[in-house]
Formats: sequence, C-alpha cells, structure tokens
Amino acid sequence: MAATMVSSAGGLLAMLNEPHPSLKLHALTNLNAFVDYFWPEISTSVPIIESLYEDEEFDQRQLAALLVSKVFYYLGELNDSLSYALGAGPLFDVSEDSDYVHTLLAKAIDEYASLRTKAAESNDEAAANIDPRLEAIVERMLDKCILDGRYQQAIGMAIECRRLDKLEEGITKSDNVHATLSYCLNVSHAFVNRREYRREVLQLLVKVFQKLPSPDYLSICQCLMFLDEPEGVANILEKLLRSENKDDALLALQIAFDLIENEHQAFLLNVRDRLSKPKSQPTESERLGSAEPDSAQTQNANATPSEDVQMTDGPTQAVDVNVVPEVDPKEVTYAERLTKLKGILSGETSIQLTLQFLYSHNKSDLLILKTIKQSVEMRNSVCHSATIYANAIMHAGTTVDTFLRENLDWLSRATNWAKFSATAGLGVIHRGHLQQGRSLMAPYLPQSGAGGGGSPYSEGGALYALGLIHANHGEGIKQFLRDSLRSTNVEVIQHGACLGLGLAALGTADEDIYDDIKTVLYTDSAVAGEAAGISMGLLMVGTASEKAGEMLTYAHETQHEKIIRGLALGIALTVYGREEEADTLIEQMTRDQDPILRYGGMYALALAYSGTANNKAIRQLLHFAVSDVSDDVRRTAVLALGFVLYSEPEQTPRIVSLLSESYNPHVRYGAALAVGISCAGTGLSEAISLLEPLTSDVVDFVRQGALIAMAMVMVQISEASDSRVGSFRRQLEKIIQDKHEDTMSKMGAILASGILDAGGRNVTIKLLSKTKHDKITAVVGLAVFSQFWYWYPLIYFISLAFSPTAFIGLNYDLKVPKFEFLSHAKPSLFEYPRPTTVPTTTSAVKLPTAVLSTSAKAKARASKKEADQKAVAEKSTSGSDEPAGSSSVKGKSSSDKDAADSMQVDTPTEKKAEPEPTFEILTNPARVVPAQEKFIKFLEESRYVPVKSAASGFVLLRDLRPTEPEVLSLTDAPSSTASTAAAPAAAHQGGSSSGATMNVDEEPQPPQPFEYSN
Repeated sequence: MAATMVSSAGGLLAMLNEPHPSLKLHALTNLNAFVDYFWPEISTSVPIIESLYEDEEFDQRQLAALLVSKVFYYLGELNDSLSYALGAGPLFDVSEDSDYVHTLLAKAIDEYASLRTKAAESNDEAAANIDPRLEAIVERMLDKCILDGRYQQAIGMAIECRRLDKLEEGITKSDNVHATLSYCLNVSHAFVNRREYRREVLQLLVKVFQKLPSPDYLSICQCLMFLDEPEGVANILEKLLRSENKDDALLALQIAFDLIENEHQAFLLNVRDRLSKPKSQPTESERLGSAEPDSAQTQNANATPSEDVQMTDGPTQAVDVNVVPEVDPKEVTYAERLTKLKGILSGETSIQLTLQFLYSHNKSDLLILKTIKQSVEMRNSVCHSATIYANAIMHAGTTVDTFLRENLDWLSRATNWAKFSATAGLGVIHRGHLQQGRSLMAPYLPQSGAGGGGSPYSEGGALYALGLIHANHGEGIKQFLRDSLRSTNVEVIQHGACLGLGLAALGTADEDIYDDIKTVLYTDSAVAGEAAGISMGLLMVGTASEKAGEMLTYAHETQHEKIIRGLALGIALTVYGREEEADTLIEQMTRDQDPILRYGGMYALALAYSGTANNKAIRQLLHFAVSDVSDDVRRTAVLALGFVLYSEPEQTPRIVSLLSESYNPHVRYGAALAVGISCAGTGLSEAISLLEPLTSDVVDFVRQGALIAMAMVMVQISEASDSRVGSFRRQLEKIIQDKHEDTMSKMGAILASGILDAGGRNVTIKLLSKTKHDKITAVVGLAVFSQFWYWYPLIYFISLAFSPTAFIGLNYDLKVPKFEFLSHAKPSLFEYPRPTTVPTTTSAVKLPTAVLSTSAKAKARASKKEADQKAVAEKSTSGSDEPAGSSSVKGKSSSDKDAADSMQVDTPTEKKAEPEPTFEILTNPARVVPAQEKFIKFLEESRYVPVKSAASGFVLLRDLRPTEPEVLSLTDAPSSTASTAAAPAAAHQGGSSSGATMNVDEEPQPPQPFEYSN
C-alpha cells in the first residue's frame, strides 16, 4: 500500500463513490486508519459513509459504522457516536487502549446504567427496550474486567448497571473474596442511592457470604440488620453459641456487641426473643416415660439451620440409652452462653460497662463549673438553668453529682420549668444507671395517693429523667411511666411522662403506648400536646407507619402552635431512614400553607435521607434555604443539611460556606449548627475555620449557635492536635465572665463548655457506628436537641448522641481483664485537657475584688482573701503540673487512682523537662479518642488477642493462656452499680471526705441522696 505519506483524505473519499465494492473497502480501511488526522475532512462526507452503512447489500457495513462513529466522536457528538459504534459490532474492540474506546465505553456504561435504573424505578417493561448490542458491549467490558483481575472495577460497574448476576460472578471469582465483599458493602452504603436496590444488593451479598467455607458472620449480621431480618441473625447467633469451639461463642458475643452499637432497640429485642431456649430437663418420671419422643421433639425445635441437627444428634441419643436424668453438658454451656448473649442484646451489659468506665475515668473539671456559677448573675434565670444543663452534660453518664450537692441552696433558686430541667438533669448524669434509676429519682417522683406531694415541675422532670436514664432500653420502666401518665391530668407531669415514655420505648412502635400518648394529645393542652407529638415520633421512629397520616390531620385541626410543632417533628421522626419511601409525605409537608409543617418537612427530609448525602435531598434543602418565606423554615433547611451529610463531614463546610455568609441571621445560625452536627467530634480544620467568624457574629443567637457547634466539632480534640481548641476555651471563659455579653450568647458559651467536656471528658458525639450504619438514637437525639431553639428542656436529648471513647476488652466471662496495648503516638496528642484551674482560679479570685468598694478596709480584706485563695490555687496546681510527667506515669499504671496518687508523689522529682516519649502504653479499659484509633497496636507477646481487630468499642479477647489466673480491672466501679443495697451506705461514708475545695485529681464521691428544698 503506497498510501503511507498522505496529506489529504480527498482521494480516498472520492473512492467511496466508485461502484466496485473492493475499492470502497480499500477506501474505508485506509480512512479508518487515518481518521485521527483527517476527521475534519472526512466529516464533510459523513452522509456518503452513512449511506454505505445503511445499504443492506454492502458486506462491510460494520466498518463504515465504525468510521462514522469515530468521526462523530471527534465532533463531540457522543450519542450518535455510540449508536454507530454499536452498529460496528465486533469491530468496536473493547480492549483497545485509545481515548476513543475509553470515552465510548464510559458513555455506553452510563447510558446502560441509566436505562436499567429507569426501567427498575418505573417497573415498566421498558427493560425490554434496552438495545441488545449495548448490553453486549457492557457485558464484554464486565467480562474483560473480571478476566484481567480488576474486580473492584467490575463490581462498581455491575452495581451501577444493576447487573446482580455479574456482581455475584465478580465476587466469587475474585482472588480475595472477603476483601471484595467488604469493598462491596462499603460501595453499597456509599453509592447506592435507592433503598430498595440497596436491599437487593445486600441480599445477594448475604447469599454469597453464606456460601463461603468460613463465612464472615460479623458482616453477614450487619447486612441482615439492615435488611431487617432478625430470624437470620438469630439463627447465626444460635449456631455459633451451640458450637463446640469457644472461639465461635466469643464471635457470637462480639456480633451482639456490634449490633448493639447501631442502637436499633426493636430489632435487637426481636433477635433476642427468637433465640431458642435451652432444652429444659424434664423430671425423672417423665424422662423415663417419654425419653424417645422427647428427643424427637427437641430435634425438630432445633432444626432451623441444617447443621444444628447433626450437632445435637449424638448427645440426645446418648441420654436416651442411659435414661439417666442427667443434664446434657452441651445444653448447660448453651444456656450459660445464651444468658450472656441476651444480656448483651438487651443492652444491659454494654450500658453497665460504659457506666463503670465513665465513672472510673471521670476527669471533669468542677472548677470550670464553679467559675461559671460565680460569674453568672443570680437574677438571670436563663444562665442559671444553662449552668445546670452544662453540669448535666459535663457529667453525663458518670453518676457524679458533686456540684449539685455542694450548691443545693443555689440550685433551689430554680422555679417552674427551670425546676423541671434541673430535676431532669439528674437523668442525664445517671444515664444508664438501670438498676437504680427508680430509687435515685424516688424523692422527686409523683407519690401515688399522696395527692400530689411535691411540685408538679419536679415530678414531671423526674419522669423525663427516668426516660433519659433508660433511653432506648426501657423494658423495665415503660410500665411505670405509662401508669404515671394515665394517673395524672397535670399538664407538666404529662409533658415529662410523654417525653420519658418516648425515650424509653424508642422505636418499638408499641400500639398500647401509642394510644396512651394519643389520649394526652387529644386533650388539646399546649404543653402536654407538644411532648405528646414528639414522643409519638420517638415511639414510631423509622416505621413510616400510617399513623403519620392521623398526626398530620390533627396538626391541621389544632390551634396550638406548640402542638403543631411537636407533631411536625414527630411526623419527621416516623420516616427516619426511609429515603425515597418518604417522598410523598415530604412533598405533602413541604407544600403545606403552615410554616410550622413546612419546618417539619425539612426535618422529614433530614431524617429520611440522614447520612445518605443524597443529591436530590441536598438540592431540595438548598432550594428551601434560599426561597422559603419563613425564617424558621430557612434556618431548619440549612440545619437539615448537617443530618443528610454526616457520613461525609468534609463536604458540609464547602456546601454551607456561602450560606454562612448570608444576610439572614437565621440562615447563618442554621449553617453553624449544620456544620456542628455533621462534623461533630471530627475536629475538622475547615469546619473550625467556618465557625470561627460566626462566634463573633453581630447577632446574639448566631453567636450562640456557633459556640455550641464549635464545641460539638471540638469535643475530645486536644489542644496539642489543634491549637484553636485552647483559644476557644479561653474565648468561652471570656464570654461567660463578660458582664455586658448578651444572655443568648452567654447561654451558648455555658452550654458549649458543657459539651466540650461532656461525660467526664470521655465521650464524643458519634452519629455513625464503626460499621458505617447510622446510630439511630444518636441521630434522633440530635434532631430533637436542635429543637432547643423553642424549648430548652430538649437540650438534654444531646446526651443520646454521646458515645464513650473507650477501648473495653472483655474475656469470655464478659469481665474486663487487665492487659496492655500500644498507642503509637505522642501521649500529649490525645491526653485529657489540663485541669484549667491555674488561670481560672485566679480570675475567679479577681471577680470579687473588682466588685468591692474602694475603701481601705475592704481592700485589706480583699488582699487577705486573695492570698488565701492563691495558696489554695497553688496547692491545687502542684498536683497537676507536668503533662509529660503525668503521661509517663500513665504508662506505668492507667488505673486512675494510682495515677493520681503517684502524680502527687512524683511531681517534685520530675521538674527537669524530659523528651516526650513517642508512644504510650494503655491498659484495658482505656480512653481511645477517635483520632487515636489509627495509632492503636496490639503487642506481639500479649496474652489476649482480640476476636476482630478494632481499636475502640467493646472487643472480645481470646485468652491464649487460659490456665493462668486473670487480673481484672474495673473493679473500683461505683459500689452502687454492683449492688443496690450497698449504695446509700457507700455514699454516706464517701460524702464527708469531699471537702469544699476539691483537689482536681481526686475522684468525686458517688452521690448522696438529697432532696430539693423550696
């Protein structure tokens, strides 16, 4: 072929008009080779080449199609290019490595995926209209990926194109099936937008998982949980419990802890009730009479998974032969394991351990509270109650109420609703104190038959507190709360009882409770009705039940704004996590005339699509944020973005950055809280940069929102990892002490100091569990918390979002053995904040001197006082001076009491600055903050090995040297958690020793029982 040096395609194009087919073929072949250079010229003759493709007699039609396709590709007409490439059949080579092929393949896959999706969504026969040639190309592409070992690409394409058959093939053929499956899980959560389709993918994954020789039960159970199939989970757990191998039993317990972390109360109770009971041993006479039939029955009762039959086969027959009324040893171990498992599933085990951890590691700083209390004016009731809220949040779950006991007279200034909140705050402090919740709150609870002894406000608060103590684990308390609700018609008590019931029965969708609450709603009292609306939502969380319809109808009928608002939030809670299933309801609410219902519609959008980062939802919210006429709706629309985006916190600051500069203060407030909610506990630099200017905004409530949001972002972030944490703490102190600051922003600063040090500085705000599922309680808690704009007592709901930053390793008996592991980072990066007492005490000292009159007498008195207090301050600081020193001590023994003692002994010798160690040895149970998890390493020669490699949370440990005696930690827990009777006594003994100036490193004593005096 002499056409190597060609300067124009004109000659070849002329050949196309020749009658002889071989000339046309020659022209096409060469044009195809030169199309990359001469496409502008060839494009003028496209109609001729097209006519060749359409000519049925011409045997090289496909070559003509390929040529036209390439020309259109260069002209940028991808749709035409693709349709001709399909006409080129096998000549369009999928494996060719050229831009043309890559672009067209991408186009083909997008086209195919969108056609498949449309077909699936409309449920039409449109599926039949997909061009088989297009399908063939995509299949060739998928097969090629699988052949080349690019499994992740194949899986991504298969999921996008809704080809579950290819997905299964890609997973089963991959070289590391487990890794591929976990990749698949992540993809299905992150990228599959439609809920029904995600369910199909997960069902397929479960199927593949179960075919594996060693299935990954942890992941299977997570999938089954999402699919809401308690039966499957129960079967797996039972199979593992009945296994001969102790490790399988450990795995079952680990699965239970992982499921608990997603906080899906109704589902867990369902699993618990489906576990078959251990076979009961009939009495001797029965046994002799009916040994054979008895064994047959137990066989059937148990034969759900096929393996169980063989496993229980041997022993039952053995019993029959000997006919001895002996207990089958296997059943004994099963029974024992089952009790453990049920304890975990009901949530009691984890709550108990968390309580012990938070109590023993409590590091909250009472001097911060003291400073706040001194700088807040007595007359200002908002700041007074804000201080009570901050104290409750700061000690959430630690059972330490020293501050309240030391300031009873100050506390008793709270009246009416402030009193309600103060009593409810005890619920946050004692959260999870299940055994003793009732007895702790007894002094405040409504006395039956006494004819309303106490104030209705503290009684209502106490019922709300019971709900907070038993939040999401209300088995034991539901009945009591129902009785209290029925037996009263005081609206304040009804308000407390409704909130308490909603919390205790969260998501259980219990019809009877629903009817009780509905009765309260229909009394049409504003105060009780608001709580009733919210608690209906809490009860029905995520059930998307048709109850939402009747709630909406009532919201239209009633005159009370409070009730409408309560119902609007309640309706939003019912569609939690339902994604597109909720669209009709959302549409109905967002189109409503009433701004309060539109406001509920924003929450419905937020909760239905929570954590999905769904584009459609984001677009809708942004639209309302800039176009709605009501400020409330706009504020909520921006705030709702935080809920939709919390799975991708990096995105939020970028999306709301313009809104945070809006002229409308409500929108700025919403932007602040959106960032606070979605970036909570991450310490994201962009989030902090966005919030910083808002903390000094011109409008007081924007400053309030920004301070609270900043505290949520910075919770558990130490000054060493971001210096702005320190400056933020100082800013809070300045705002609180500033006499001329607005009440609103002062309240924000007080709450922010509480949130920064929440839960004795051992909890963070976490909306996603480690397996990337949403934590229902946490999301719901923050959604209701964000209502505090209208109703302060709802602030306490934030405690539902707290999760302890702890690594708690457990042995087979669910005890906490002492074992050491490594945190491969400088201790200062993750240590507790230094007790902020040095500057605080001196500034607290200066306050009174500033107020004093200038007379000489007063001056003399002041200077004496100052000297005294300085001495006290120095005494308290000497106990906690050197962070590096303390961390090296921590390395030796992390059980805090020893650490505190040794710190006081060691400080004098440790004045020389040592270079800081690059690692730290932590002892189980240890505080591990989220940022620290990637540095956690387990020691090689350690006696205990974790069942699954996790750096925090509850982890079960395999004991490699079971014969040696074990040393247990967490034995210095509050005696009250161990036994009910010992509590008051312990409190009496401990009470006296806590002096007025408590040294910072001492642990506060367990609380004494006390009563309010009016």
